Amino acid sequence: MNDTKQSPAARARRLGILGLSAVLGFSATAPSRAHHAFAAEYDAEKPFEMTGTLTKVEWVNPHSWIYVDVKGPDGKVTNWEFEFGAPNALARRGLHKSDLPIGSEVHVKGYLAKSGLPVGNATSVTLPDGRNLYTGSSGTGAPESP
Repeated sequence: MNDTKQSPAARARRLGILGLSAVLGFSATAPSRAHHAFAAEYDAEKPFEMTGTLTKVEWVNPHSWIYVDVKGPDGKVTNWEFEFGAPNALARRGLHKSDLPIGSEVHVKGYLAKSGLPVGNATSVTLPDGRNLYTGSSGTGAPESP
């Protein structure tokens, strides 16, 4: 239909519907862009094991995170970020946020980030009580365990 033959109200309504459709279309694809494959961020050829003091826990979807102060061989402390699976998947495996009190010592195994930053994808965590639990993965392409 030719815009010159529409009333101003009809044109505004049409443009509003088009704008709303565009916004809804972009927002519907946002979650798929936010999720990533393991190989996009982590290196399966660089497994790690680290022990340190838990400083923060983010129990959020789509992936939970823990932050751990790890003392290096030189004595310097670095705060590492470790990605876990989703909270619901972790709970099904027996791991709950309450199992991770700030200040406790944890042992984490997984794979280092390709970026070289102090970030890793955790495959398991050993808790202060000795339990060793699988922590999930970042999705397609993640190895089972280091």
